[in-house]
Amino acid sequence: MVARRTLTFHSLDAAVADAERLYAVGYEKTGKWDLAQVTGHLANWLGYAMDGYPRGPLPIRMLMWIARNTVGPRLFRKYLAEGRLPDARPTMPQSVPNPSGDDQAAVTNYKRTVERATGLSGNPIPSPFFGRLTKEEWVQLNCVHAAHHLSFL
Repeated sequence: MVARRTLTFHSLDAAVADAERLYAVGYEKTGKWDLAQVTGHLANWLGYAMDGYPRGPLPIRMLMWIARNTVGPRLFRKYLAEGRLPDARPTMPQSVPNPSGDDQAAVTNYKRTVERATGLSGNPIPSPFFGRLTKEEWVQLNCVHAAHHLSFL
C-alpha cells in the first residue's frame, strides 16, 4: 500500500507544480479521489471565492452563519497554524467532480484558476464558514487545502 505524502505549499504555484508533476509521472491514490477530482475540487473552491459561492438550502445557510460567527474564525487560525486540515470532513458534493475525469484538463483548469486567484485585486468574497479573509489569508488557506488533498495522491 502506498503511504500518504506529507506536503506543505508556500504558494499556489507550488501546488500547481505538484499537480503537474503527478500528471506527468503518474500517481497512486491513497484516498478516494483521483487527480481530476482533486484539482477540480481545488479549482472550484478557489473560483467560489472569486465568482460567488453556491447557495445552499436554508438550514445549511443558517448553520454556516452560526459557524462563521462562532467557531469558523478560530478553526481558520488553527488550520493555518498547524498547516493542515482534518481528514474525513464533509464538503459540498457539487464541489467534487465525477471520478475518472480528464486529468490533464483538470490540472490545466486548476492552473488557470490559480492564475486568476494570483491576479485577484482586493480580497476574495467572504467564506460562508470562515468569513472575511484578506487575499493573503485566503491564499494561505488554499495552500493548506491543496496540500491536504494532493497528499492523498
